[in-house]
Amino acid sequence: MGVEIRVEGLRKSFGRQVIWEDVSFSVPAGEISALLGPSGTGKSVFLKTLVGLLRPDRGHIYVEGDDVPRLEEHELYEMRRRFGVLFQDGALFGSMDLFDNIAFPLREHTRKRESEIRRIVLEKLDMVGLSGAEGKLPGEISGGMRKRAGLARALVLDPEIILADEPDSGLDPVRTAYLNQLFVDLNARLGATFLIVTHDVGTARVLPDNLGLLFRRDLVLFGPREMVLTSGHPAVRQFFNARREGPIGMAEEKDGVRAEGEVPPPLPIPPQLMPSDGRPRRTMRRPGAWLREHGVRPPPGSFIDDQGRDWMADWDLLKAPRAPA
Repeated sequence: MGVEIRVEGLRKSFGRQVIWEDVSFSVPAGEISALLGPSGTGKSVFLKTLVGLLRPDRGHIYVEGDDVPRLEEHELYEMRRRFGVLFQDGALFGSMDLFDNIAFPLREHTRKRESEIRRIVLEKLDMVGLSGAEGKLPGEISGGMRKRAGLARALVLDPEIILADEPDSGLDPVRTAYLNQLFVDLNARLGATFLIVTHDVGTARVLPDNLGLLFRRDLVLFGPREMVLTSGHPAVRQFFNARREGPIGMAEEKDGVRAEGEVPPPLPIPPQLMPSDGRPRRTMRRPGAWLREHGVRPPPGSFIDDQGRDWMADWDLLKAPRAPA
């Protein structure tokens, strides 16, 4: 099962360039969370800091009582086994076939016999839809397959936390949709904590339980998906509406220059992705639940899927177990 990540007062800079000033939030255990932000806001740097590849200037990152920035090197080595990381380009070894790429963490971190390693590798390949591809080299497969192979490698040590750095980067919308569905199915099956860094608004609107937005050296907002998608914060509205008007500029030095103009209304909230078997994940909440609890009216057209079903009205029917075929 997944564990909570608690971040308190995190600051990171490179020389005189401050990446973020005072970031604090908690990633709930066993849920899917997504972290967004304009280019250059330090999203990838944040993931590297979480696993101790970079050390913050100050602040804390607690993973079940362990404060990551204060761990010794040998303690970090052990702690990292709790994480599985999907890097932006898959980060596969080009000279190794997929089997050896995925087996690498098992050979590096465990004393398992080759027969056991083979069983685990083939199981993880099957989980990500790559059965039969274990003998291929990374250069012989598509970008989407490399992403899934990288995900299989991230899963081989059965991590409690899975980090994904812009997994949709370089993928077409159809492959992105398949990858998002794979994340949902894996979370339902494994119960691990997922933190996905992305700038893809489509992914952010339908995939996670929680959303966060980094902007101008700060975390603007982090919380349940419905809270963020209905937020009146100008940067949040601008980002999710893909508008030029607002505090986010063409480049970092232009941020805040064009803050004038009306804040656009929130877009309709789409239904959240359901696992392939049609049964809700343990952490899924009833559509509109957060809105009702906080007296917020959903934007018109919210929770209507492409078949015209109203998920707020028909949730009990939608989540009922399917009859066997």
